[in-house]
Amino acid sequence: MKNQVKELRMEKNITQQELATAVNVSRQTISYIENGEKSPNIIVALKIAEYFRMQVDEIFELESSDR
Repeated sequence: MKNQVKELRMEKNITQQELATAVNVSRQTISYIENGEKSPNIIVALKIAEYFRMQVDEIFELESSDR
């Protein structure tokens, strides 16, 4: 799953820890999501989208191998 989390976080000039606190997950979870090592569950994806005031599909995109 591709995502724009790191880019959006950098634009807002916030740390992984600040985003993690805002969406109630660990900093490591944000790191895994940003690096594509793990996909967020739907609740975390919705919280991240809400934090950035965007739609989930504007931030997260399935790659052809994910389908």
